[in-house]
Parts: sequence; C-alpha cells; structure tokens
Amino acid sequence: MIRVDQAGEYGATRIYAGQLAVLGDRHPCSRTIARMATQEQRHLEEFDRLIADRGVRPTLLQPLWKVAGHALGAATALMGPEAAMACTAAVETEIDKHYSEQLKALGDDDPDLAATIAEFQAEELEHRDAAIAAGAENALGYPVLSAFIRAGCRAAIALSKRI
Repeated sequence: MIRVDQAGEYGATRIYAGQLAVLGDRHPCSRTIARMATQEQRHLEEFDRLIADRGVRPTLLQPLWKVAGHALGAATALMGPEAAMACTAAVETEIDKHYSEQLKALGDDDPDLAATIAEFQAEELEHRDAAIAAGAENALGYPVLSAFIRAGCRAAIALSKRI
C-alpha cells in the first residue's frame, strides 16, 4: 500500500508541476493548482517517510512516473485550463476509489496508516471538487478525456503494486 501511495503522490506532484510549467503563475487557475501541489507534496513527504521507516521498496517505475506525470500535466494544460482541471478531477476520482479500497482492506489492522490515508483522501476529494467547480466538466471531450486519464491511473496503480 505504501509503495503504491508514494508512487501516486509522486505522480500527482509531477502532474501539477507540468500544469504550472505551461500555465505559469499568473493564470487564474494557477493559484488553485499551486495550493493542490503543496498538499500533494506534503502527502509525498509523508509517504516517503513511511517508506523509509517501514523499509518498503519504492516502485521501480518512478522514473517513468516522473516523465509521464509531467507530460500529462503539461499536455492537459496545453489543451486549456478546463482540461487541466479535468485531469485533476479524473485523477482524484480514481484516487478516492483507491484509498477507499485500501481503508476497507486495512480495517483495524494499522490505525496510524488508516488515519493518514483517510486524511489524504479527504484532501484529494477537495481537489476533485475544486477542479469540477473550476470547470473541469466543460473541457472539450470531457467524458473521453476523463475516461482515458482514469484508465491510466488504474494502470499505474496496478503496475506500481507489482514493479
């Protein structure tokens, strides 16, 4: 769980970095993206700490997630701010589902990890809701774009579990 969550938070920081690289700091969406990026960085730092403390091997795919995350963020931002928000909404929808499955699997076995996941899940839902409020669903081809990104997230989760 920790390996996959660390990989996901790393990917999220790279997506937001890609979006901000394209949109800059003066675009109206940039403040929202920067705030979300700061929270994702905090999540990443916590999972980095858990990886070290618990002796968990990080995914070997991190170099791929570095490039893929940045590329996804930049590509959606190049499509426009609504597409960047659609990316966030899609990713956070899958992460919410993923975290819910993890919390169910954990049950009462690891209350500290469960509390961390629940806290981060709430923030991910805030990101999703902020993205939708910022016009994610108005992006050109939103249903297709969202489905594509969500499928990519599911694939990244499955691969990070194994590799």
